[in-house]
Amino acid sequence: MTQQTPQTPSVGGPRPAAEDLPRAATHAFTSFDGTVIRYHVYEAEPAGTEPAGPPVVLHHGFVADTFTNWSAPGIVGALTARGHRVVGIDARGHGRSGKPHDSARYGEPAMARDLSALLDELGAEHVRLAGYSMGAVVSLLAAAADDRITRLVAGGVGAGIVEMGGLDTRAVPPEGIVAALTAEDPSAVGPEAAGFRALADAVGADRAALAAHAAAVHQGTMPLADVRVPVLVLAGDEDPLAVRPSVLVDALPDARLLTVPGDHVAAVGDPGFAAAIVDFFSEN
Repeated sequence: MTQQTPQTPSVGGPRPAAEDLPRAATHAFTSFDGTVIRYHVYEAEPAGTEPAGPPVVLHHGFVADTFTNWSAPGIVGALTARGHRVVGIDARGHGRSGKPHDSARYGEPAMARDLSALLDELGAEHVRLAGYSMGAVVSLLAAAADDRITRLVAGGVGAGIVEMGGLDTRAVPPEGIVAALTAEDPSAVGPEAAGFRALADAVGADRAALAAHAAAVHQGTMPLADVRVPVLVLAGDEDPLAVRPSVLVDALPDARLLTVPGDHVAAVGDPGFAAAIVDFFSEN
């Protein structure tokens, strides 16, 4: 059934009017451990347009979902307007996907398996993939192991991928995020993790599920040498979670860097962010 993606606050700024947003058909499949994963398909515009190459798959960041990370800031619309068929996955614990409360069922490696299962579900021979923040970690892991991924955008990440083996937990330690999400009184949450709690409350997230993932966040060697496809590293110039993104670029076999104005939240709403993704995926 085709339906409008549910309205929730945008990560990147004010929410556009509902009538201006692309409409999605939402589907589901059961992943490797029984978790139900939902994904949203946006067709190329105008209706009936032959898609411009392989599908573009989008993986959102922590706490967010397909709508808040990709649709509301205008990225989905920019891609479909250029003739791209877009598929946004809601990660386990997020959006409309299943939300187990056991941390053993989380972590970016599990999400990378979900991503490959999505490609199986789509029957896709090749896809172009963009991930933001948590989704960038997931996407790098997936691209290292799945040769169906032919181009990759890694957004909202930087040196932490190389130096910490995942998201840069020096800026916000996982235990602080867990404490923020499980606190009974939001006013007691420390400033470093307050944004995660505020967004979780704003979108009506299952905070226990999010805390389970935060407790299992990936911190280990990233197989960056195995990511042999062209990569665009895309970061906000004031993003504390994406400091020194050139370190990540240098660690990848074939990568380039582009920065846009903004911090971790605002960067996705900058017009240059969407334009960079569209241009990169439109290259031959």
